[in-house]
Amino acid sequence: MASTTPRLTETTTDRATPEDRAALPQYGLSRIIATWAVAALPMAALAWLVAPLLAHRFTGPTALPRALILALTAGLLWQFVVVLYLVRREQGSLRWQIVKDALWLHGPRRPNSGRRGGWIWLIVIFLIIGSAAIELLPAPPTPPTRDMGLFLQSHAGQAFLSSNWGWLAIIVAMQILNTVCGEELLFRGLLLPRMHGTFGRWDWVANGILFALYHLHVPWAIPQTLLDSLITAYPSKRYRSALVGIVVHSAQGLYFSILVTALVLR
Repeated sequence: MASTTPRLTETTTDRATPEDRAALPQYGLSRIIATWAVAALPMAALAWLVAPLLAHRFTGPTALPRALILALTAGLLWQFVVVLYLVRREQGSLRWQIVKDALWLHGPRRPNSGRRGGWIWLIVIFLIIGSAAIELLPAPPTPPTRDMGLFLQSHAGQAFLSSNWGWLAIIVAMQILNTVCGEELLFRGLLLPRMHGTFGRWDWVANGILFALYHLHVPWAIPQTLLDSLITAYPSKRYRSALVGIVVHSAQGLYFSILVTALVLR
């Protein structure tokens, strides 16, 4: 009896935690759109209004890229604050156990058994490969002054980043906020578990569309982002784990951070 009770308790607790859709409050359409707007509109304003103004404080060909990095990092930090505020308001606490349940910050859960982790984590490998393949698809042209890839390839960008550890820290912070504390946490952790009441079984599709349309700050990326978001939103819903999306998109951020680190070390 002593050896079986802990396993039974663990399984029962895992299936009955407040993370389940039925235990979380469901958002109406107006609240879903309002939450989207709180993330999307500030990012658009920062990219298209604030960054160009901020660029005037810098000199040289790297002025706008630097301003964009700072502005968008601030916008991603804002999203993290919004998520914490809404969870605190909803749950009445920011204790880690409560936050984990409220934002689906658990390992992926098998739909049949309710058990978490184990081999099911292998799904992220295929999702990372799929996400990388989507990046290779044709995309609308990017304005040269706003293309971070071109910035990293340019002589000016490489000269600016060489031995520039301060900006490396800012860029790494932006990547962490982007995939861990910002976009993925808000859309897959906060919104997705609360959209079932409005969209039913198609909540993951609506979530993917909203995530794509959120990219008003980089509208040329919306078509690719839609595909990428859909292949991430569905397993996040199926396995009730925002960590799936966070891990997949963190792989992109890690790759980008490695490229920047290589330039800093040159």
